[in-house]
Amino acid sequence: MILMQLNNIEKYFGADLILSNIKLEVHSQDRIAIVGRNGAGKSTLLKIMSGEYSYDNGEMIRPRDTTIGYLAQNTGLESSLTIWEEMEQVFSELKKREKELRQLEEKMADPNLMEDHSAYEELLKDYDVKQEEFRRLGGFEYEADIKAVLNGLKFSNVNASINELSGGQKTRLALGKLLLAKPDILILDEPTNHLDIETLNWLEQYLQNYHGAVVIVSHDRYFLDKTVTVVYEVSFQTSKKYTGNYSDYLVQKAQDYERNLKQYEKQQAEVKKLEEFIQKNIVRASTTKRAQSRRKRLEKMEVMDKPKLDNQSAKFSFDIERQSGNDVLKLENLSFRYQSQQANIFQNVNLSIHREDRIGLVGPNGIGKSTLLKTIVGQLAPYQGHIDYGTNVQIGYYDQEQTNLSSNKTVLNELWDEYPLKPEKEIRTVLGNFLFSGDDVLKTIPSLSGGEKARLVLAKLMLQKANFLIMDEPTNHLDLDSKEVLESALIDFPGTILFVSHDRYFINRIATKIVEMSKEGTNLYLGDYDYYLSKKQEEKELEELNATQDNQVNPPEEKSQFYQTKAEKREIRKLERRVEEIENQIQTIEETIEGNEQNMVQPEFLNDHEKLQELTNENEQLAVKLDQLLEEWTNLQEQLADI
Repeated sequence: MILMQLNNIEKYFGADLILSNIKLEVHSQDRIAIVGRNGAGKSTLLKIMSGEYSYDNGEMIRPRDTTIGYLAQNTGLESSLTIWEEMEQVFSELKKREKELRQLEEKMADPNLMEDHSAYEELLKDYDVKQEEFRRLGGFEYEADIKAVLNGLKFSNVNASINELSGGQKTRLALGKLLLAKPDILILDEPTNHLDIETLNWLEQYLQNYHGAVVIVSHDRYFLDKTVTVVYEVSFQTSKKYTGNYSDYLVQKAQDYERNLKQYEKQQAEVKKLEEFIQKNIVRASTTKRAQSRRKRLEKMEVMDKPKLDNQSAKFSFDIERQSGNDVLKLENLSFRYQSQQANIFQNVNLSIHREDRIGLVGPNGIGKSTLLKTIVGQLAPYQGHIDYGTNVQIGYYDQEQTNLSSNKTVLNELWDEYPLKPEKEIRTVLGNFLFSGDDVLKTIPSLSGGEKARLVLAKLMLQKANFLIMDEPTNHLDLDSKEVLESALIDFPGTILFVSHDRYFINRIATKIVEMSKEGTNLYLGDYDYYLSKKQEEKELEELNATQDNQVNPPEEKSQFYQTKAEKREIRKLERRVEEIENQIQTIEETIEGNEQNMVQPEFLNDHEKLQELTNENEQLAVKLDQLLEEWTNLQEQLADI
């Protein structure tokens, strides 16, 4: 069922065209992501869909009874009520019905009414009808729903006044109230702001099971991968639809660009060939008719525009001045507390870091991750324990608070003052790679956006050429493209990295080890973020198993069986991933073969024997590869059936 349809939507702000030719459909149970660069018009599109903004041209169609819930960026809930009272406002109609039921129950308990059998029967029938309607509308579950949502969003004190909450907490509460309202279309603009990883996991599961449609704008790519099945890209004022999650969209977008570029180059070659023939033969009596025929063909041809990627991305890489020793950093029983406090911020931190390690530091908000990084770089002094630095270690520190930026300098001077011996042209080139071009370099630091400040800090870090990067939330304020450029630069970095991030997609791409911080200390996991999650799940299952086996005779045998089962599950997951890879490869090969076969019957190829032979040879090679993949796919299916 279509809940909303946008056809050729246009939106202007003054004389500036923001959106044009926007086509989008929302079906029941859809999970849709709206993606695009900062400033592409994503939030504007959400506001149009929610009815908050009007549009200038086009049409938006939706059934009259379709309900819409919209959460804007950083929308805080303002109220003088307590958290629980505010959440109950969502169910005001149910509470009204509940009050009516209580009143009917009081009447039913009146002994005088019982003597009038007909009136009493009517009262019982009325009560049964209203109670059933109350049950159907969720009247017996709404308090449990409130508790589940507040618990998932980390609100333990439900009697706290909303006026006492922080801005981030008010935003989370606004999200919770919207989730409880359960509209047919849930429109969320950056819902992951102010959420820690545990809360993000809960929200992902909640949205996966949500009864209606969900439309999301988010820079959290891991979140999008877990929640959405359709992606609309807003680029150059228009929209394009992709099927799948965010990672699928990236693959399809790259394939589309390559395909369109090849088609463009092919057409350009044909145009050039036609133009050359016309120019050479138009004045010859023997060939002028053929030249005129080609001219008509050229005039009728719909010439493609050269495919273009969206606006320029930053371009940078991190290099090192000299290599460090194999042992980079060692922390022994490290703890920290402020002088005015009695309790430690963190304690029992033990960690050995070696050259070319990529370590992601994770843990709940407030556990002391950023404080630990500041202690390592020397901004804070440890309360107890030891920090040993390795030979030739040069630390480059990315501070999420960007405190190392000046308050009164221009972008150009911020960089040039640190490296005064470099010529201005070289400094401007570096800044250009970080998207500061022309007069942008004359902007003052306070006038920069969060993303611009982040890129400037990265530019300073790049020029430092440190061999040990310590980074605190480096993806904050960066758009999706800038995040991907940063990831590529860090993957190619020849030094060592220790970082804190809430961006799970970023952690998964960069980290080869995960260190989890808790109140008790640290735990090391030798893998990426997905591996860390799987090990945490194993630990949880093992704890539950041990708890149920306290009174059993042979727990070691049960534990052995547990590990055997986990090993089988890992093997199954490995085989299933390979099956999925093969199926994707098979689909790509079949599409390529089909495309080649279609090209072989095109008029321009019929007399081009060399090109026909090339396509034939390619299809033969692809057919061999296809047979091999099909055979491997069959073998894997048999292995899965035997497990």
